[in-house]
Amino acid sequence: MSIVVIGLNHRTSPVEVLEKVMIPENEMQKALHGIASRDDIREAVLLSTCNRTEVYASAERFHGAFDDIRDFFCEVSGLAADEIEPLLYTQHDEWAVTHLFAVSSGLDSAVLGETEIVGQVRGAWETAMVEGVSRSTLNLLFRHAIEVGKRARTETGISRSTASVSHAAVEMATEILGSLEGSRVLVVGAGAMGEGVAVALSRAGAGVTVVNRSHDRGTALADKVGATLTDFAQLEHALATADVVVACTGSGEPVVTADMVRRVRNGESTPLLVVDIALPRDVEHAVGELDGVTLRDLDDLSRWASRGLAQRAAEVDQVRSIISEEVERFVVEQAKRQAAPLVAQLHEAAERVRAAEVERFAGKLDGFDSAQRETVDAITKAIVAKLLHQPSVTLREAAGTPQGERLSAAVHDLFRID
Repeated sequence: MSIVVIGLNHRTSPVEVLEKVMIPENEMQKALHGIASRDDIREAVLLSTCNRTEVYASAERFHGAFDDIRDFFCEVSGLAADEIEPLLYTQHDEWAVTHLFAVSSGLDSAVLGETEIVGQVRGAWETAMVEGVSRSTLNLLFRHAIEVGKRARTETGISRSTASVSHAAVEMATEILGSLEGSRVLVVGAGAMGEGVAVALSRAGAGVTVVNRSHDRGTALADKVGATLTDFAQLEHALATADVVVACTGSGEPVVTADMVRRVRNGESTPLLVVDIALPRDVEHAVGELDGVTLRDLDDLSRWASRGLAQRAAEVDQVRSIISEEVERFVVEQAKRQAAPLVAQLHEAAERVRAAEVERFAGKLDGFDSAQRETVDAITKAIVAKLLHQPSVTLREAAGTPQGERLSAAVHDLFRID
């Protein structure tokens, strides 16, 4: 049984492909069962964020699993196999474990060390558990991945400074404009990303207006940061007075169109910065072609944030060291779990012999009362347990090593365990 990961992320694919393979929350259940029902896949977890869509699987056959998951991506995206295969990355066993631990630690994010990914990894795993498609193998893997993510942020400075996509978007806007102090910023969307943006903008001294479909959620965010709330139906009107627009809804289709922006600007040349951090994108690409409008999206944010890699190389090295330690610990723990069935079989075989011998001598125990018979039963069970204790411990401790393989083979041969 192999652990595999196959996916696309911001490093391998442009935004227009990532938005085609992104799985909305309301389609996650169907997608998970669609993956897990395929012939070579035993368990599955689907991680889909603005930076990546990845399938983690416990697979019967690696090549069969690759074909199954590639076909899933083709079905979701509408792309042919020869179009999507060059964009896919594939890892298995220890390299798949290493990849997930790097993702959870924030090393594989567009914003180095971002903190949002740990919650996204946990959410993907919990959804798969609820649907019954993540069981022993992937449960062990994802539980460990979350621990690694926490350890990376506790023991290193990988998440200091900019630690989320929303905060990075505000920092990028600040760099482009020089300052956001006194700027009129329209935040479109009041979800987790919108909240992060609004908080960062408020701290930067911007005047914030929030537009959101849900009035209650928009009100809660506006109250939290001291922003103005505008009804979603007034979005076009709100665009007319904005210096900066940050779009981060989960609508799945553009909410800011070129025609809308063209109408409110009406030939005006005053600079307008639009930052689209939604996936699928909230802003039509043509908006960036209008006079005086600068459009930035997740691809631009990824390039901007990548400069932080050189500045924080020491932190990256420390996190990679933690990941290496944790991968080794995971492999050992997984091997011990794999030894458990053999240990159980050994105990079952011994119990069958013990029970048969007690039964064989049943006639000689006719004069015993029930208490005495129970004593005989307890004594013989204790003898078997004591005899098998050290071999069981040794098998577990040696699991995953050449010695463990030799001991396992010897147990199978000596006790005729199939």
